Amino acid sequence: MFESITKHVNLSKLSQREKIIVAGGGLALLIFLIVQFLIAPVFERNAQMRRSVQAKTTMLAEMQRLKADHDGLKSAATQFEARFARRTKGFTLFSFLDQLAGQARVKERVSYMRPTKTEQKNSSFKLSRVEMKLEAVTLEQLATFLQGVESSKNMVSVSKLSITRRDQKEGLLDAILQVETLET
Repeated sequence: MFESITKHVNLSKLSQREKIIVAGGGLALLIFLIVQFLIAPVFERNAQMRRSVQAKTTMLAEMQRLKADHDGLKSAATQFEARFARRTKGFTLFSFLDQLAGQARVKERVSYMRPTKTEQKNSSFKLSRVEMKLEAVTLEQLATFLQGVESSKNMVSVSKLSITRRDQKEGLLDAILQVETLET
């Protein structure tokens, strides 16, 4: 192909100016080919490597965050198991609340206590819940009872609480509360 071109173009017949133009064109073509096939792929590979490193750095940061979350959950589970193991053998939420109502001097104000247990999916624990109604209690009596529930070492908590005024003059309240814990 190059020979056919040189047959038609006789370089010796070209003027100095034309020879410079042809040499410049050839040099421009050579530079273009070097850039296109040697330099551009190197820069593209570098850019691709930078994107890959950035993506992997992001993935690593996410993995470290997930590991920290996992470690925190594992620690909390260990603490939960230790507290659960320290709980009195034969513990039931119903009897605990009954005893606590006596200590808080609201036992005679308990209108009803309705226990329920729910099996937990993928767990050996059951969610034990007691709904109870306290009638005609003072704010101080209710606060003492609630503090006894929430500060108990038996991992018991109030999940719902509804308070209504019974008598404005005497400052008496009615309260319906749901208390829950996990049991084996």
